[in-house]
Amino acid sequence: MRALKTLPAPLNELLAAGTLTEVKGIGDSVAELVAEFADTGTAQAYEKLRAATPEGLLNMLRVPNLGPRKINAIRQALGIETLNALEQAGRAGQLAALKGFGTKTQASILKGIEYIRAHEGHCRVDTAHQSAQSLLAALRPHAQQLAVAGPLRRARETVQQLDFVISTSDAEAATAAFATRAYRLLVADGSASDAEAATAAFATHPSVAEVLAPSAGRLSSGLRANLHVVPSAAFPAALHYYTGSEEHRAALCAKAAERGLVLDERGLWRGDERVECADEAALFAALGLAYIPPELRENQGEVEAAAADALPALVTTADIRGLLHLHSTYSDGADSLKAMASTVRDRGFDYMGIADHSQTAAYAGGLSVTEVQRQWEEIDRLNEALAPFRIFKGIESDIRGDGSLDYDDDLLAQFDFVVVSVHSQFNLGRDAMTARIVRAIEHPAATIVGHPTGRLLLDRAGYAIEVEPIIEAAARCGVALEINAHPARLDLDWRHVKKARDRGVQIAVNTDAHSVAGLDHLGYGIGIARKGWLRAPDILNALSREAIAVWFQSET
Repeated sequence: MRALKTLPAPLNELLAAGTLTEVKGIGDSVAELVAEFADTGTAQAYEKLRAATPEGLLNMLRVPNLGPRKINAIRQALGIETLNALEQAGRAGQLAALKGFGTKTQASILKGIEYIRAHEGHCRVDTAHQSAQSLLAALRPHAQQLAVAGPLRRARETVQQLDFVISTSDAEAATAAFATRAYRLLVADGSASDAEAATAAFATHPSVAEVLAPSAGRLSSGLRANLHVVPSAAFPAALHYYTGSEEHRAALCAKAAERGLVLDERGLWRGDERVECADEAALFAALGLAYIPPELRENQGEVEAAAADALPALVTTADIRGLLHLHSTYSDGADSLKAMASTVRDRGFDYMGIADHSQTAAYAGGLSVTEVQRQWEEIDRLNEALAPFRIFKGIESDIRGDGSLDYDDDLLAQFDFVVVSVHSQFNLGRDAMTARIVRAIEHPAATIVGHPTGRLLLDRAGYAIEVEPIIEAAARCGVALEINAHPARLDLDWRHVKKARDRGVQIAVNTDAHSVAGLDHLGYGIGIARKGWLRAPDILNALSREAIAVWFQSET
Protein backbone atom coordinates (compact mmCIF):
# COMPACT_ATOMS: atom_id res chain seq x y z
CA MET A 1 0.00 0.00 0.00
CA ARG A 2 2.81 2.43 0.85
CA ALA A 3 4.47 1.73 -2.52
CA LEU A 4 1.24 2.58 -4.32
CA LYS A 5 0.81 5.80 -2.33
CA THR A 6 4.29 7.01 -3.27
CA LEU A 7 4.48 6.15 -6.96
CA PRO A 8 7.11 8.16 -8.88
CA ALA A 9 4.62 8.86 -11.71
CA PRO A 10 0.84 8.62 -12.32
CA LEU A 11 -0.39 5.03 -12.13
CA ASN A 12 -1.90 5.06 -15.63
CA GLU A 13 1.45 6.10 -17.08
CA LEU A 14 3.31 3.31 -15.29
CA LEU A 15 0.72 0.76 -16.40
CA ALA A 16 0.84 1.94 -20.01
CA ALA A 17 4.64 1.74 -20.03
CA GLY A 18 4.67 -1.63 -18.27
CA THR A 19 7.09 -0.32 -15.64
CA LEU A 20 5.00 -0.71 -12.47
CA THR A 21 7.13 -3.66 -11.33
CA GLU A 22 10.18 -1.40 -11.33
CA VAL A 23 8.74 0.34 -8.27
CA LYS A 24 10.27 -1.00 -5.06
CA GLY A 25 7.81 -3.26 -3.24
CA ILE A 26 5.64 -4.11 -6.28
CA GLY A 27 6.15 -7.53 -7.83
CA ASP A 28 4.45 -9.28 -10.73
CA SER A 29 1.45 -10.55 -8.76
CA VAL A 30 0.72 -7.17 -7.16
CA ALA A 31 1.14 -5.43 -10.53
CA GLU A 32 -1.38 -7.82 -12.09
CA LEU A 33 -3.91 -7.08 -9.33
CA VAL A 34 -3.40 -3.33 -9.68
CA ALA A 35 -3.83 -3.51 -13.45
CA GLU A 36 -7.04 -5.52 -13.05
CA PHE A 37 -8.41 -3.02 -10.53
CA ALA A 38 -7.48 -0.12 -12.80
CA ASP A 39 -9.18 -1.76 -15.78
CA THR A 40 -12.34 -3.16 -14.17
CA GLY A 41 -12.69 -1.50 -10.78
CA THR A 42 -12.24 -4.82 -8.99
CA ALA A 43 -10.21 -8.06 -9.12
CA GLN A 44 -11.28 -11.69 -9.12
CA ALA A 45 -8.92 -12.53 -6.25
CA TYR A 46 -10.42 -9.70 -4.19
CA GLU A 47 -14.00 -10.76 -4.97
CA LYS A 48 -13.26 -14.34 -3.93
CA LEU A 49 -11.75 -13.21 -0.63
CA ARG A 50 -14.60 -10.78 -0.08
CA ALA A 51 -17.22 -13.48 -0.66
CA ALA A 52 -15.45 -15.87 1.70
CA THR A 53 -15.18 -13.31 4.52
CA PRO A 54 -18.21 -12.85 6.77
CA GLU A 55 -19.40 -9.23 6.92
CA GLY A 56 -19.11 -9.26 10.70
CA LEU A 57 -15.37 -9.89 10.55
CA LEU A 58 -14.91 -6.76 8.46
CA ASN A 59 -16.91 -4.81 11.04
CA MET A 60 -14.60 -6.14 13.74
CA LEU A 61 -11.68 -4.54 11.88
CA ARG A 62 -13.19 -1.16 12.77
CA VAL A 63 -12.21 -1.72 16.42
CA PRO A 64 -8.98 0.23 17.09
CA ASN A 65 -5.89 -1.95 17.57
CA LEU A 66 -7.78 -5.11 16.62
CA GLY A 67 -6.04 -6.48 13.55
CA PRO A 68 -6.57 -9.58 11.38
CA ARG A 69 -4.34 -11.80 13.52
CA LYS A 70 -6.24 -11.15 16.75
CA ILE A 71 -9.60 -11.39 14.97
CA ASN A 72 -8.63 -14.77 13.56
CA ALA A 73 -7.54 -15.96 17.01
CA ILE A 74 -10.90 -14.87 18.47
CA ARG A 75 -12.77 -16.58 15.67
CA GLN A 76 -10.84 -19.82 16.04
CA ALA A 77 -11.19 -19.93 19.82
CA LEU A 78 -14.74 -18.62 20.30
CA GLY A 79 -16.38 -18.85 16.89
CA ILE A 80 -17.13 -15.11 16.97
CA GLU A 81 -17.94 -13.43 13.64
CA THR A 82 -19.91 -10.31 14.60
CA LEU A 83 -19.32 -7.12 16.53
CA ASN A 84 -22.24 -7.90 18.85
CA ALA A 85 -20.83 -11.32 19.72
CA LEU A 86 -17.40 -9.78 20.28
CA GLU A 87 -18.88 -7.27 22.72
CA GLN A 88 -20.78 -10.00 24.59
CA ALA A 89 -17.61 -12.10 24.88
CA GLY A 90 -15.71 -9.12 26.23
CA ARG A 91 -18.32 -8.31 28.83
CA ALA A 92 -18.34 -11.96 29.88
CA GLY A 93 -14.55 -11.93 30.35
CA GLN A 94 -13.95 -14.50 27.61
CA LEU A 95 -11.48 -12.37 25.63
CA ALA A 96 -9.18 -11.86 28.61
CA ALA A 97 -8.85 -15.62 28.96
CA LEU A 98 -7.48 -16.07 25.43
CA LYS A 99 -3.76 -16.60 24.97
CA GLY A 100 -2.00 -13.32 24.19
CA PHE A 101 -4.93 -11.11 25.22
CA GLY A 102 -5.43 -10.38 28.93
CA THR A 103 -7.59 -7.88 30.78
CA LYS A 104 -5.97 -4.78 29.27
CA THR A 105 -6.55 -5.97 25.71
CA GLN A 106 -10.13 -6.93 26.57
CA ALA A 107 -10.76 -3.49 28.07
CA SER A 108 -9.24 -1.83 25.00
CA ILE A 109 -11.50 -3.83 22.68
CA LEU A 110 -14.61 -2.94 24.70
CA LYS A 111 -13.61 0.72 24.71
CA GLY A 112 -13.18 0.60 20.94
CA ILE A 113 -16.61 -0.97 20.49
CA GLU A 114 -18.17 1.73 22.67
CA TYR A 115 -16.55 4.36 20.45
CA ILE A 116 -17.97 2.72 17.33
CA ARG A 117 -21.46 2.52 18.87
CA ALA A 118 -21.37 6.17 19.93
CA HIS A 119 -20.60 7.27 16.36
CA GLU A 120 -22.87 4.90 14.47
CA GLY A 121 -24.53 6.69 11.58
CA HIS A 122 -22.00 9.53 11.57
CA CYS A 123 -20.13 10.50 8.44
CA ARG A 124 -16.89 12.40 7.94
CA VAL A 125 -17.25 15.99 6.80
CA ASP A 126 -15.52 15.42 3.44
CA THR A 127 -17.91 12.62 2.51
CA ALA A 128 -20.88 14.71 3.63
CA HIS A 129 -19.62 17.70 1.64
CA GLN A 130 -19.34 15.64 -1.55
CA SER A 131 -22.88 14.31 -1.13
CA ALA A 132 -24.19 17.81 -0.44
CA GLN A 133 -22.58 19.29 -3.55
CA SER A 134 -24.10 16.61 -5.76
CA LEU A 135 -27.60 17.18 -4.37
CA LEU A 136 -27.24 20.97 -4.53
CA ALA A 137 -26.43 20.73 -8.23
CA ALA A 138 -29.63 18.74 -8.85
CA LEU A 139 -31.79 21.11 -6.81
CA ARG A 140 -30.41 24.43 -8.07
CA PRO A 141 -32.45 24.63 -11.32
CA HIS A 142 -35.70 24.56 -9.30
CA ALA A 143 -34.74 27.09 -6.60
CA GLN A 144 -35.15 30.76 -5.98
CA GLN A 145 -32.84 30.43 -2.97
CA LEU A 146 -30.97 27.31 -1.92
CA ALA A 147 -28.50 26.48 0.86
CA VAL A 148 -27.17 23.55 2.81
CA ALA A 149 -27.98 23.86 6.52
CA GLY A 150 -27.58 21.61 9.56
CA PRO A 151 -24.28 20.53 11.15
CA LEU A 152 -22.45 20.67 7.83
CA ARG A 153 -23.07 24.41 7.62
CA ARG A 154 -21.88 24.74 11.22
CA ALA A 155 -18.60 23.00 10.23
CA ARG A 156 -19.05 20.11 12.65
CA GLU A 157 -16.37 17.43 12.38
CA THR A 158 -18.85 14.65 11.62
CA VAL A 159 -22.51 14.74 10.63
CA GLN A 160 -25.47 12.39 10.83
CA GLN A 161 -27.73 14.14 8.35
CA LEU A 162 -27.82 16.71 5.59
CA ASP A 163 -30.40 19.48 5.55
CA PHE A 164 -31.23 21.52 2.48
CA VAL A 165 -33.39 24.65 2.56
CA ILE A 166 -34.92 25.71 -0.75
CA SER A 167 -37.38 28.47 -1.53
CA THR A 168 -39.77 28.43 -4.49
CA SER A 169 -42.59 30.75 -5.50
CA ASP A 170 -45.17 27.99 -5.16
CA ALA A 171 -43.92 26.27 -1.98
CA GLU A 172 -47.06 26.88 0.09
CA ALA A 173 -49.44 25.75 -2.63
CA ALA A 174 -47.44 22.60 -3.20
CA THR A 175 -47.31 21.51 0.45
CA ALA A 176 -50.63 19.68 0.36
CA ALA A 177 -49.79 18.07 -2.97
CA PHE A 178 -46.71 16.42 -1.49
CA ALA A 179 -48.91 14.37 0.81
CA THR A 180 -51.20 13.10 -1.94
CA ARG A 181 -49.16 12.76 -5.12
CA ALA A 182 -46.45 10.21 -5.84
CA TYR A 183 -43.08 11.96 -5.96
CA ARG A 184 -41.91 9.85 -8.90
CA LEU A 185 -44.85 11.08 -11.00
CA LEU A 186 -44.52 14.76 -10.20
CA VAL A 187 -42.51 15.61 -13.28
CA ALA A 188 -43.76 12.87 -15.56
CA ASP A 189 -45.87 15.15 -17.77
CA GLY A 190 -43.58 18.20 -17.55
CA SER A 191 -46.18 20.31 -15.76
CA ALA A 192 -44.81 20.09 -12.24
CA SER A 193 -44.33 23.24 -10.21
CA ASP A 194 -40.86 24.26 -9.02
CA ALA A 195 -41.57 22.88 -5.55
CA GLU A 196 -42.78 19.58 -6.95
CA ALA A 197 -39.89 19.35 -9.38
CA ALA A 198 -37.39 20.04 -6.61
CA THR A 199 -38.91 17.31 -4.46
CA ALA A 200 -38.82 14.88 -7.36
CA ALA A 201 -35.21 15.77 -8.19
CA PHE A 202 -34.29 15.14 -4.57
CA ALA A 203 -36.14 11.84 -4.18
CA THR A 204 -34.91 10.38 -7.48
CA HIS A 205 -31.30 11.50 -7.11
CA PRO A 206 -28.84 8.60 -7.70
CA SER A 207 -27.29 9.09 -4.25
CA VAL A 208 -30.64 8.55 -2.49
CA ALA A 209 -30.63 4.84 -1.71
CA GLU A 210 -33.91 4.81 0.23
CA VAL A 211 -36.84 7.22 0.15
CA LEU A 212 -38.22 7.76 3.65
CA ALA A 213 -40.74 10.44 2.65
CA PRO A 214 -41.20 12.72 -0.36
CA SER A 215 -38.65 15.11 1.12
CA ALA A 216 -36.46 12.77 3.17
CA GLY A 217 -34.14 9.99 2.16
CA ARG A 218 -31.25 7.80 3.19
CA LEU A 219 -28.14 8.25 1.07
CA SER A 220 -25.87 5.45 -0.05
CA SER A 221 -23.26 6.87 2.38
CA GLY A 222 -25.69 6.14 5.24
CA LEU A 223 -26.53 9.79 5.87
CA ARG A 224 -30.11 10.92 6.17
CA ALA A 225 -30.97 13.87 3.92
CA ASN A 226 -33.89 16.25 4.43
CA LEU A 227 -35.29 18.77 1.97
CA HIS A 228 -37.13 21.76 3.45
CA VAL A 229 -39.16 23.58 0.78
CA VAL A 230 -40.37 27.01 1.91
CA PRO A 231 -41.74 30.22 0.37
CA SER A 232 -39.21 32.99 -0.22
CA ALA A 233 -40.44 35.09 2.72
CA ALA A 234 -39.70 32.21 5.10
CA PHE A 235 -36.25 31.36 3.73
CA PRO A 236 -34.09 33.35 6.23
CA ALA A 237 -35.92 31.94 9.28
CA ALA A 238 -35.95 28.42 7.85
CA LEU A 239 -32.24 28.58 7.03
CA HIS A 240 -31.50 29.70 10.58
CA TYR A 241 -33.82 27.12 12.13
CA TYR A 242 -32.48 24.14 10.21
CA THR A 243 -28.86 25.23 10.64
CA GLY A 244 -29.22 24.89 14.43
CA SER A 245 -27.82 23.91 16.83
CA GLU A 246 -30.82 23.16 19.01
CA GLU A 247 -29.26 25.00 21.94
CA HIS A 248 -28.43 28.07 19.87
CA ARG A 249 -31.91 28.06 18.37
CA ALA A 250 -33.46 27.98 21.84
CA ALA A 251 -31.31 30.91 22.95
CA LEU A 252 -32.46 32.95 19.95
CA CYS A 253 -36.10 32.06 20.56
CA ALA A 254 -35.65 33.37 24.09
CA LYS A 255 -34.25 36.61 22.67
CA ALA A 256 -37.32 36.90 20.44
CA ALA A 257 -39.63 36.34 23.42
CA GLU A 258 -37.91 39.19 25.30
CA ARG A 259 -39.07 41.47 22.49
CA GLY A 260 -42.60 40.09 22.38
CA LEU A 261 -41.84 38.10 19.22
CA VAL A 262 -42.00 34.45 18.23
CA LEU A 263 -39.27 32.84 16.13
CA ASP A 264 -39.87 29.53 14.36
CA GLU A 265 -38.97 27.83 11.09
CA ARG A 266 -41.63 29.83 9.23
CA GLY A 267 -40.43 33.29 10.25
CA LEU A 268 -40.21 35.93 12.95
CA TRP A 269 -43.71 36.86 14.15
CA ARG A 270 -45.40 39.66 16.00
CA GLY A 271 -48.76 38.05 16.65
CA ASP A 272 -50.02 36.84 13.27
CA GLU A 273 -47.88 39.32 11.35
CA ARG A 274 -44.56 38.23 9.88
CA VAL A 275 -41.63 40.55 10.52
CA GLU A 276 -40.08 40.89 7.08
CA CYS A 277 -36.41 39.90 7.00
CA ALA A 278 -34.53 39.89 3.71
CA ASP A 279 -31.83 37.56 4.98
CA GLU A 280 -30.35 36.05 8.14
CA ALA A 281 -28.47 39.27 8.95
CA ALA A 282 -31.80 41.13 9.01
CA LEU A 283 -33.27 38.39 11.19
CA PHE A 284 -30.49 38.82 13.77
CA ALA A 285 -30.77 42.60 13.55
CA ALA A 286 -34.51 42.42 14.31
CA LEU A 287 -33.53 40.68 17.56
CA GLY A 288 -30.95 43.35 18.43
CA LEU A 289 -28.01 41.10 17.56
CA ALA A 290 -25.02 41.28 15.25
CA TYR A 291 -24.95 38.55 12.60
CA ILE A 292 -23.69 35.29 14.09
CA PRO A 293 -21.71 33.16 11.61
CA PRO A 294 -23.05 29.59 11.32
CA GLU A 295 -19.87 28.04 12.73
CA LEU A 296 -20.43 29.79 16.06
CA ARG A 297 -24.03 28.69 16.56
CA GLU A 298 -23.39 26.22 19.37
CA ASN A 299 -24.65 28.29 22.34
CA GLN A 300 -21.10 28.87 23.54
CA GLY A 301 -21.53 32.56 24.35
CA GLU A 302 -22.12 33.72 20.80
CA VAL A 303 -25.57 35.19 21.52
CA GLU A 304 -24.26 37.28 24.41
CA ALA A 305 -21.29 38.41 22.29
CA ALA A 306 -23.63 39.34 19.41
CA ALA A 307 -25.78 41.40 21.79
CA ALA A 308 -22.67 43.29 22.91
CA ASP A 309 -21.38 43.61 19.32
CA ALA A 310 -18.28 41.73 20.48
CA LEU A 311 -18.09 38.86 17.97
CA PRO A 312 -14.65 38.38 16.38
CA ALA A 313 -13.99 38.94 12.68
CA LEU A 314 -13.46 35.27 11.90
CA VAL A 315 -10.57 34.03 9.79
CA THR A 316 -11.27 33.07 6.18
CA THR A 317 -9.33 30.93 3.72
CA ALA A 318 -8.29 34.13 1.95
CA ASP A 319 -6.36 35.16 5.09
CA ILE A 320 -3.96 32.22 4.84
CA ARG A 321 -0.62 33.25 3.35
CA GLY A 322 1.22 29.95 3.42
CA LEU A 323 0.87 26.22 4.05
CA LEU A 324 2.94 24.45 6.71
CA HIS A 325 3.38 20.77 7.63
CA LEU A 326 3.49 19.26 4.15
CA HIS A 327 5.01 15.93 3.15
CA SER A 328 6.80 14.80 0.01
CA THR A 329 8.31 11.67 -1.51
CA TYR A 330 11.30 12.20 0.76
CA SER A 331 9.21 10.38 3.40
CA ASP A 332 5.70 9.02 2.82
CA GLY A 333 4.25 11.64 0.48
CA ALA A 334 2.91 10.82 -2.98
CA ASP A 335 4.28 13.90 -4.77
CA SER A 336 7.76 15.33 -5.08
CA LEU A 337 9.01 18.35 -3.19
CA LYS A 338 9.08 20.30 -6.45
CA ALA A 339 5.50 19.32 -7.33
CA MET A 340 4.23 20.28 -3.88
CA ALA A 341 6.05 23.63 -3.93
CA SER A 342 4.99 24.51 -7.47
CA THR A 343 1.35 23.71 -6.72
CA VAL A 344 1.31 25.69 -3.47
CA ARG A 345 2.83 28.67 -5.27
CA ASP A 346 0.44 28.36 -8.22
CA ARG A 347 -2.48 28.43 -5.80
CA GLY A 348 -1.44 31.91 -4.75
CA PHE A 349 0.35 31.22 -1.46
CA ASP A 350 3.57 33.03 -0.56
CA TYR A 351 5.37 30.17 1.16
CA MET A 352 5.21 26.59 2.34
CA GLY A 353 6.86 24.58 5.08
CA ILE A 354 7.97 21.05 4.28
CA ALA A 355 7.84 18.75 7.30
CA ASP A 356 8.59 15.18 6.29
CA HIS A 357 8.82 12.48 8.92
CA SER A 358 11.91 12.11 11.09
CA GLN A 359 14.11 9.03 11.18
CA THR A 360 12.32 7.28 14.07
CA ALA A 361 9.26 6.98 11.84
CA ALA A 362 10.87 4.30 9.70
CA TYR A 363 7.41 2.95 8.82
CA ALA A 364 6.74 6.30 7.09
CA GLY A 365 10.08 6.60 5.33
CA GLY A 366 11.54 8.88 7.98
CA LEU A 367 14.57 10.89 6.86
CA SER A 368 18.09 9.95 7.89
CA VAL A 369 20.50 12.77 8.62
CA THR A 370 21.99 12.31 5.14
CA GLU A 371 18.54 12.56 3.56
CA VAL A 372 17.81 15.72 5.54
CA GLN A 373 20.94 17.31 4.09
CA ARG A 374 19.97 16.20 0.58
CA GLN A 375 16.48 17.70 1.01
CA TRP A 376 17.95 20.99 2.25
CA GLU A 377 20.12 21.18 -0.87
CA GLU A 378 17.05 20.70 -3.09
CA ILE A 379 15.14 23.32 -1.10
CA ASP A 380 17.94 25.81 -1.70
CA ARG A 381 17.78 25.16 -5.44
CA LEU A 382 13.99 25.43 -5.53
CA ASN A 383 13.97 28.62 -3.47
CA GLU A 384 16.29 30.20 -6.01
CA ALA A 385 14.11 29.06 -8.92
CA LEU A 386 10.72 29.89 -7.35
CA ALA A 387 11.60 33.20 -5.65
CA PRO A 388 10.03 35.21 -4.10
CA PHE A 389 8.05 32.11 -3.07
CA ARG A 390 9.88 30.40 -0.22
CA ILE A 391 10.09 26.85 1.10
CA PHE A 392 10.85 26.76 4.81
CA LYS A 393 12.94 23.83 6.02
CA GLY A 394 10.97 21.85 8.57
CA ILE A 395 10.63 18.36 9.96
CA GLU A 396 7.91 16.42 11.75
CA SER A 397 9.96 15.15 14.65
CA ASP A 398 8.57 12.20 16.55
CA ILE A 399 8.02 12.74 20.25
CA ARG A 400 9.63 9.71 21.86
CA GLY A 401 8.06 7.93 24.81
CA ASP A 402 10.03 10.01 27.30
CA GLY A 403 9.17 13.31 25.61
CA SER A 404 12.53 13.78 23.89
CA LEU A 405 12.64 14.63 20.20
CA ASP A 406 14.01 12.70 17.26
CA TYR A 407 17.50 13.84 16.02
CA ASP A 408 20.11 15.51 18.16
CA ASP A 409 19.76 19.09 19.33
CA ASP A 410 22.38 20.46 16.91
CA LEU A 411 20.47 19.22 13.86
CA LEU A 412 17.09 20.26 15.23
CA ALA A 413 18.37 23.80 15.74
CA GLN A 414 19.16 24.09 12.03
CA PHE A 415 15.58 23.63 10.85
CA ASP A 416 13.46 26.71 10.24
CA PHE A 417 10.66 25.07 12.19
CA VAL A 418 9.95 21.75 13.90
CA VAL A 419 6.54 20.08 14.16
CA VAL A 420 6.56 17.77 17.18
CA SER A 421 4.08 14.87 17.02
CA VAL A 422 3.18 11.65 18.78
CA HIS A 423 3.02 8.66 16.45
CA SER A 424 3.54 5.72 18.81
CA GLN A 425 3.06 4.45 22.36
CA PHE A 426 -0.49 5.78 22.65
CA ASN A 427 -1.30 3.91 25.87
CA LEU A 428 1.09 5.47 28.35
CA GLY A 429 -1.70 6.75 30.61
CA ARG A 430 -3.10 10.24 30.99
CA ASP A 431 -0.47 11.73 33.29
CA ALA A 432 2.49 10.18 31.47
CA MET A 433 1.19 11.16 28.03
CA THR A 434 0.51 14.73 29.14
CA ALA A 435 3.98 15.03 30.66
CA ARG A 436 5.48 13.55 27.49
CA ILE A 437 3.94 16.23 25.26
CA VAL A 438 4.69 19.04 27.70
CA ARG A 439 8.36 18.03 27.76
CA ALA A 440 8.44 18.09 23.94
CA ILE A 441 6.88 21.58 23.94
CA GLU A 442 9.60 22.74 26.32
CA HIS A 443 12.35 21.69 23.90
CA PRO A 444 13.99 24.84 22.43
CA ALA A 445 13.50 23.56 18.86
CA ALA A 446 9.76 22.89 19.15
CA THR A 447 7.68 25.21 16.97
CA ILE A 448 4.31 23.53 16.41
CA VAL A 449 2.56 20.61 18.12
CA GLY A 450 1.13 18.40 15.38
CA HIS A 451 -2.35 16.80 15.70
CA PRO A 452 -2.20 17.34 19.48
CA THR A 453 -4.66 14.66 20.69
CA GLY A 454 -4.01 12.00 18.05
CA ARG A 455 -7.66 11.32 17.31
CA LEU A 456 -8.87 9.74 14.09
CA LEU A 457 -12.52 10.61 13.60
CA LEU A 458 -14.89 7.62 13.53
CA ASP A 459 -11.84 5.38 13.98
CA ARG A 460 -10.29 6.04 17.35
CA ALA A 461 -10.53 8.53 20.18
CA GLY A 462 -7.43 10.53 20.95
CA TYR A 463 -4.90 9.28 23.45
CA ALA A 464 -5.63 10.05 27.10
CA ILE A 465 -4.24 13.50 27.89
CA GLU A 466 -5.10 16.63 29.83
CA VAL A 467 -5.36 19.31 27.17
CA GLU A 468 -5.25 22.31 29.53
CA PRO A 469 -1.64 21.71 30.72
CA ILE A 470 -0.60 21.35 27.08
CA ILE A 471 -2.23 24.69 26.25
CA GLU A 472 -0.52 26.26 29.26
CA ALA A 473 2.86 24.87 28.20
CA ALA A 474 2.38 26.14 24.64
CA ALA A 475 1.50 29.59 25.96
CA ARG A 476 4.50 29.61 28.30
CA CYS A 477 6.97 28.43 25.66
CA GLY A 478 5.61 30.33 22.66
CA VAL A 479 4.85 27.13 20.75
CA ALA A 480 1.94 26.97 18.32
CA LEU A 481 -0.73 24.27 18.37
CA GLU A 482 -1.94 22.73 15.15
CA ILE A 483 -5.41 22.37 13.72
CA ASN A 484 -4.76 19.40 11.47
CA ALA A 485 -7.13 20.02 8.57
CA HIS A 486 -7.25 16.44 7.33
CA PRO A 487 -10.94 15.42 7.59
CA ALA A 488 -9.93 12.24 9.41
CA ARG A 489 -8.36 14.34 12.20
CA LEU A 490 -9.58 17.96 12.55
CA ASP A 491 -7.42 17.99 15.63
CA LEU A 492 -7.21 20.20 17.77
CA ASP A 493 -10.92 20.05 18.69
CA TRP A 494 -12.67 23.41 18.24
CA ARG A 495 -13.62 23.61 21.92
CA HIS A 496 -9.95 23.49 22.88
CA VAL A 497 -9.04 25.88 20.06
CA LYS A 498 -11.03 28.64 21.77
CA LYS A 499 -9.31 27.92 25.10
CA ALA A 500 -5.91 28.12 23.41
CA ARG A 501 -6.85 31.38 21.73
CA ASP A 502 -7.90 32.85 25.07
CA ARG A 503 -4.44 31.99 26.44
CA GLY A 504 -2.74 33.76 23.53
CA VAL A 505 -1.49 30.57 21.84
CA GLN A 506 -0.89 30.81 18.09
CA ILE A 507 -2.71 28.23 15.98
CA ALA A 508 -1.32 26.79 12.74
CA VAL A 509 -4.00 25.56 10.34
CA ASN A 510 -2.11 22.78 8.57
CA THR A 511 -3.28 20.42 5.85
CA ASP A 512 -0.67 17.74 6.71
CA ALA A 513 -0.93 17.09 2.96
CA HIS A 514 0.85 13.98 1.71
CA SER A 515 -0.04 14.81 -1.89
CA VAL A 516 -1.10 17.73 -4.05
CA ALA A 517 -4.71 16.61 -3.59
CA GLY A 518 -4.33 16.90 0.17
CA LEU A 519 -3.93 20.67 -0.15
CA ASP A 520 -7.68 20.83 -0.77
CA HIS A 521 -8.31 20.03 2.91
CA LEU A 522 -7.42 23.54 4.04
CA GLY A 523 -11.08 24.62 4.08
CA TYR A 524 -11.99 21.97 6.64
CA GLY A 525 -9.31 23.28 8.98
CA ILE A 526 -10.54 26.84 8.50
CA GLY A 527 -14.01 25.65 9.49
CA ILE A 528 -12.63 24.37 12.81
CA ALA A 529 -10.65 27.59 13.28
CA ARG A 530 -13.84 29.61 12.82
CA LYS A 531 -15.69 27.36 15.28
CA GLY A 532 -12.87 28.14 17.71
CA TRP A 533 -13.52 31.89 17.34
CA LEU A 534 -10.18 32.50 15.61
CA ARG A 535 -9.31 35.70 13.78
CA ALA A 536 -6.53 36.04 11.20
CA PRO A 537 -4.07 37.41 13.83
CA ASP A 538 -4.57 34.18 15.83
CA ILE A 539 -3.33 32.05 12.89
CA LEU A 540 0.41 31.42 12.50
CA ASN A 541 0.28 30.85 8.75
CA ALA A 542 -1.77 33.99 8.20
CA LEU A 543 1.50 35.83 8.78
CA SER A 544 3.34 37.19 5.75
CA ARG A 545 6.40 35.41 4.40
CA GLU A 546 8.70 37.92 6.07
CA ALA A 547 6.80 37.95 9.38
CA ILE A 548 6.70 34.17 9.77
CA ALA A 549 10.43 33.97 9.04
CA VAL A 550 11.00 36.35 11.95
CA TRP A 551 8.57 34.37 14.13
CA PHE A 552 10.40 31.11 13.38
CA GLN A 553 13.72 32.74 14.24
CA SER A 554 12.39 34.14 17.51
CA GLU A 555 11.11 30.71 18.57
CA THR A 556 14.42 28.90 18.06
